[in-house]
Amino acid sequence: MIDIDVLVLGAGAAGLMCAIEAAKRGRHVVVLDHANKPAEKIRISGGGRCNFTNLHCTPANFLSHNPRFCVSALKRYTQHDFLALVEKHRIPWHEKTLGQLFCDTSSRDIIDLLLTELEAAGGTLHLGTRITEVSKPDDRFSAATSRGTYRPRSLVIATGGLSIPKIGATGFGYEIAKQFGLGVMSPRAALVPLTFSDANRDLCKKLAGVSVDAVVSVAKTAFREGLLFTHRGLSGPSILQISSYWREGGPITVDLAPGLDTFDLLAQARRQTPRQEIKSALARLLPKRLAEEISAEQRISGRLADQSDKVLRRAGTRINRWQVTPVGTEGYRTAEVTLGGVDTAALSSKTMEVKTVPGLYFIGEVVDVTGHLGGFNFQWAWASGHAAGQFV
Repeated sequence: MIDIDVLVLGAGAAGLMCAIEAAKRGRHVVVLDHANKPAEKIRISGGGRCNFTNLHCTPANFLSHNPRFCVSALKRYTQHDFLALVEKHRIPWHEKTLGQLFCDTSSRDIIDLLLTELEAAGGTLHLGTRITEVSKPDDRFSAATSRGTYRPRSLVIATGGLSIPKIGATGFGYEIAKQFGLGVMSPRAALVPLTFSDANRDLCKKLAGVSVDAVVSVAKTAFREGLLFTHRGLSGPSILQISSYWREGGPITVDLAPGLDTFDLLAQARRQTPRQEIKSALARLLPKRLAEEISAEQRISGRLADQSDKVLRRAGTRINRWQVTPVGTEGYRTAEVTLGGVDTAALSSKTMEVKTVPGLYFIGEVVDVTGHLGGFNFQWAWASGHAAGQFV
């Protein structure tokens, strides 16, 4: 039996942040992970450069059955707080579009930051450790592992969600939640490419590799970012964003020429250059391959002078209001995060502690709080880990 103050299960962004904060308070902290390397999701994120936070982070950038739950933690540990930590470690960084912050060199810099902070604070990390059973027989928890049985006063579940199983993602955190009587909001893949069937899949396959600025919407939610055609459907930032809002069986609406009224522009071109081929006119608004495929799909060809308003409106609708119904997503294999998770109604928004099980905490992706694409999910990891670290 190994008596300690705090046991953190999961050596990802949230778990390491929590362990650092707890160890700074003089707590005897051990972090365990079944993987052989820490923070694999950090390592592969942002194309290997880690989009570690976002300058414009607000509670509005998160989805949850309780949208207010994230407010407290995000307010107490902001994007500016984490950026100060990055600068303390002299990690070079840069801002991309929409406030996204990335490492200049490698995501390894963020991992090294966390490991350095953990060691300096006196915390211990053990990798390649299998956890076989968790219980609370008395005022302490009991965690049977391949390294022995730990008896912590506080147990923190930071085991993430189901996304990207090849780096070790499992549903372990949800199992622990259910074991202790907590509800789990049905998990599903989010920030994930959408797939299509039949003619739409054929179209996407022909256009694989073509990218375009687009506005993609579901009901009243819309995102304007890049869209990429793939062999199976649609990807790119705008599609990943809307995937968190899309539900099976429903359509998405795509504007392939945002800010432009395609019908008006085609009608104007018809007056000014009536002998121009309509395909050429469309290619002034869209990538050439996309313009050609839409022309073929809509069966429109010939000179602009020969096109009626009805034909031009049909083309305009297809470009500015393309409504298409995905058949599904590429699933957890490529999903950046898991939507859903441990019901926040069971947790204190201030401490992340389970209201009915003193000493038990859930943080990070395992909780029903999911950020938009662009560094927001890492900020939730830092903020929720920091919040729990002040109280464990």
